[in-house]
Amino acid sequence: MKKALIACRTGMGSSMMLKIKVDQIVRKNNFPLEVEHGTLDDVKGFRGDLIITMTDVADDLKGQAPNVIGVDNLMDKNEIETKLKEFFDQ
Repeated sequence: MKKALIACRTGMGSSMMLKIKVDQIVRKNNFPLEVEHGTLDDVKGFRGDLIITMTDVADDLKGQAPNVIGVDNLMDKNEIETKLKEFFDQ
């Protein structure tokens, strides 16, 4: 089981919306992924496999987790699903 943190600046709006979409995709594809959400401050203490965030902050988080996925459109399930499949295929 892999562990992912969905993070945004405040840990409220966008990360919660993104978590809902990721949870739906995880269930649909039976991905072995445990998902939590929080703020960018939570990244410092995160000891998991993957950070999922918006593209505009993804580059700032590189190196703080083994893998970072940046999402352009948090409402686009196809984009999120494609990026998660790429993560599990590597």
